[in-house]
Amino acid sequence: PSSRRPPLVRQHGASTVLFVTTLTVIRCEHSRQQQFFAARDRCSPPRLLAACRNAETRGSARARRSMMRFALLASAAGRASGLGRRRGLAMANPTAQFKTSQGEFKVELFMDKLPVTCSNFKDLATTGFYDGLTFHRVIKGFMCQFGCPNSANAQSPVAGTGGPPGNTEFSLPDGSTVARDGGGNIPDELVAEISNEPMTISMANTGAPNSGGSQFFLNTVHNSFLDYFDERTPSKHPVFGKVVEGMDVVKAIEGVKTDARDKPVEAVRVESVTIVE
Repeated sequence: PSSRRPPLVRQHGASTVLFVTTLTVIRCEHSRQQQFFAARDRCSPPRLLAACRNAETRGSARARRSMMRFALLASAAGRASGLGRRRGLAMANPTAQFKTSQGEFKVELFMDKLPVTCSNFKDLATTGFYDGLTFHRVIKGFMCQFGCPNSANAQSPVAGTGGPPGNTEFSLPDGSTVARDGGGNIPDELVAEISNEPMTISMANTGAPNSGGSQFFLNTVHNSFLDYFDERTPSKHPVFGKVVEGMDVVKAIEGVKTDARDKPVEAVRVESVTIVE
């Protein structure tokens, strides 16, 4: 699939780092020692701190120091765990619901890995750019290509050559903006080694650097030769999402009858693409 023909995308997932602290509790001779350790297992850090302060008037110095160390470390671990959970929620990926003449399918967008590519797609989808376009190139045992504005006319001889308006902008999740060049193209985002496996969605381009725009393709088999990290070919097509529902619809699109130009004889039209976050 260049826009022409398809390349792949590498994705680097966000990493969650767990700091595991091994706590060694000093054996204490104090008669209330067992009560402290029972409390440790059932209390939150604030209650542990209160228990330790209460121990000031009771147990041995060694017991007090041991309990205070545990409470402080547990409090720090709790904050780190809470931060990880919040980041996990923040990194939840959006989905794109495709409503087509063949049925519906849903794609998870790898926004956490390829924010530029996914934000470009999201911007085009939310502004209605894709509504009413058709799959202009379908090859069974390979892929289904979509996203050219010229494909609104399913029989157009220039379907497969178009892209978004030039010199336009779109926003990233962090609030910054990216500008498309004069031809409507975006920068290549070759950052995550995600292979062009079956049911992944990948950017189409002309084969030249930074030539992707609005066109993409759905892999129906494992097209690893399109991976940008595969040295067998010069193809560089970044994968930026994967079909998570409606695989049967994608297979139905792949199976439609096509002409000598790989165009579906009966147009497969996308009525709408809805982004859900």
